Amino acid sequence: MIRFEEIEKKVERHHSDADMDLLRRAYLYSAMMHKEQVRASGEPYLSHPLSVASLLADMKLDVETVCTGLLHDVVEDTLATLKDISDRFGPTVAHLVDGVTKISNLDHTTSKEDAQAESLRKMMLAMADDVRVVLVKLADRLHNMQTLHFLKPEKRKRIAQETLDVYAPIAHRLGMSKIRAELEDLAFQSIDPDGYKLLKEQVESHRASTEAFLEEVKARIAERLTENHVPFIRIEGRIKRLYSIHLKLQRQKIPLDKVYDMAAVRIIVPEPRYCYYALGVMHQHWKPFQDRIKDFIANPRANGYKSLHTSVIGEEGQHFEVQIRTEEMHRIAEEGIAAHWKYKEGKGQDTSEDETMKWLRKLVESQQDVDARDFVDIIKEELPIAQEVYALTPKGRVVELPSNATPIDFAYTIHTKVGDQCTGAKVNGRIAPLNYKIQNGDTIEILTSPNQKPNRDWLKFVVTTRARNKIKHYVAQRQREEAIEVGRKLFEKEALRLKLKLKKALEDPALEKYRTENGYPKLEDMYAAIGYGKLLSKTPLARLIPPDKLEELDKAETTRLQQMTQVVKRALKLGDDRIAIKGVDNILVYRAPCCNPIRGEDILGYITRGKGVGVHARRCKNVAGLMINKERMIEVTWVGAKGNEPYAVTLLVRTEDRTGQLAALTKAVAEIKTDIRDARTDHRENGDGTRLIEMTVEVLDLNHFERVRRALRKVQGVIEVERAAPQI
Repeated sequence: MIRFEEIEKKVERHHSDADMDLLRRAYLYSAMMHKEQVRASGEPYLSHPLSVASLLADMKLDVETVCTGLLHDVVEDTLATLKDISDRFGPTVAHLVDGVTKISNLDHTTSKEDAQAESLRKMMLAMADDVRVVLVKLADRLHNMQTLHFLKPEKRKRIAQETLDVYAPIAHRLGMSKIRAELEDLAFQSIDPDGYKLLKEQVESHRASTEAFLEEVKARIAERLTENHVPFIRIEGRIKRLYSIHLKLQRQKIPLDKVYDMAAVRIIVPEPRYCYYALGVMHQHWKPFQDRIKDFIANPRANGYKSLHTSVIGEEGQHFEVQIRTEEMHRIAEEGIAAHWKYKEGKGQDTSEDETMKWLRKLVESQQDVDARDFVDIIKEELPIAQEVYALTPKGRVVELPSNATPIDFAYTIHTKVGDQCTGAKVNGRIAPLNYKIQNGDTIEILTSPNQKPNRDWLKFVVTTRARNKIKHYVAQRQREEAIEVGRKLFEKEALRLKLKLKKALEDPALEKYRTENGYPKLEDMYAAIGYGKLLSKTPLARLIPPDKLEELDKAETTRLQQMTQVVKRALKLGDDRIAIKGVDNILVYRAPCCNPIRGEDILGYITRGKGVGVHARRCKNVAGLMINKERMIEVTWVGAKGNEPYAVTLLVRTEDRTGQLAALTKAVAEIKTDIRDARTDHRENGDGTRLIEMTVEVLDLNHFERVRRALRKVQGVIEVERAAPQI
């Protein structure tokens, strides 16, 4: 266990004027509050806050942050309160402790996933205000990952996956490559222990030869730099991290011996100009790969990273990567935002101008109103740093965008109004489509019109979070306005049927009570629910009529409504009595033609105004687009023990081109007592000795469908059997 005296020495070494009394009191308080607790390893719990505080001291952070490391778990895991922390150690430490404390006072019905999402959102919001919050959290997570092997396998994997999804990318975003690397390797070890072990053994088997090669290359580079009078501080060599190798092997589907940048050399020089001198020497004596030369000094990464990168071929044909940077660049590359920590006495941290924090503040500001899970999904999506492209406005302003960005992304980056009113774009003076993928150096001119509005189809190709959220917001707002109008009309119509005066009904206290009790604080909220089909217009109005009168009116209406419903269902072919909608009666239900779900498949409902509820299989390619409007999704279920109405499903059978194959297939289907509506073969030559046969069969449910498919697969010569996409 780390001794407190070691932490004291680190803090005193980096901060000669630090309040050491505050630090000692924090240590004693943490020891007192955690004295009865032990970790999964069997160690005293105090070992954890001491380790976290030590990591923070290694980052050279101020005494209040190190105190927070000692105290970060006392509110969450003991009887201590934030008021106790504030009274004893001041409001700053209390604020930082609060930022890293998980939310525990949620409703008992809240799921574990929702609680985790709320806690993460809380941390991110606090981080945007004071980055020290996340520095403490990263140190906390790093020590937990270092001791993760004491936990059960299921919990290990869950924590490790969260680390890969959230905390390692946060470290990356903040430029803290050292912590990111350790988090990734530790997570990899827990998620895939066998894969980790195998890869480690393979890398270790090459380690001796790789290290010998690096030593030789370092000596040659030093010699060449000296010959050309290029000063350098030191030359380092490293072997690529295991997780980084793992990702490359997965992404490129290559064996380990094809990873050419497993060895890398880093040249540290005294001044930025010598970076370019050293690059020139490298390219003079070693052949470079032109597409692997990157200047992150002129164009720093979003996390502040600066360096020159090149990949070259050694004298004996070996490939290796070279990074060239100054000592300051190296310090920022390793420690990120912790390296340029700015502390002002009495004011906390001033990061208002830190480029590494701008992305977070923008993101947090734009996501204030989304629910916790959506917030986390957006964070996970936004955190990884994509390869950047740099485009220009007609006036020469440089705009940084992620790869695959389009003119719509560019427009929203300039201003929301420019994005909303975008009608077209010129790229390098020529008209280009709105889904054009911007290239480095492109000059983009956005064409606008005050009559233009955001288009839902833009969501198919935009890549920036800002553009996507602005478009989604507009689409959702527009659809809500439409739903309110539809709901209002339906409400007025139902009031007329129930012989109620509209004005009197709207002013009735019983209606207001209903709205309050059911989560409709405004009248428009109730109208929207009716318009989306989630609420029957009759339900709130029923509160205003005596039960006996309501029953009398409903009896007269029921027969007529049932008759009309059946007529409409038959006419439009929408009817399906085997699907029920939770909490809603007397509404038309139909299978969506885009996927035509089979009874037994996992399904969901989507409210389509004017047609009722379209039922989609969750496998449907259109579901992702429908999820944009979550308020229109509704729970649907299959009802009854089994299907009693057969319906047609088309199968595509790829088979060897042999005589009598169609007959063999139809025989196989007939033997399992299944009717065939149609069967035909495609007589076009495929050039590979195969033919495609299309069969339309009648099935009752998913199990029946799978029996048909298995029967067809057993026929000799059949290569594959797939369900045909419906023609719509």
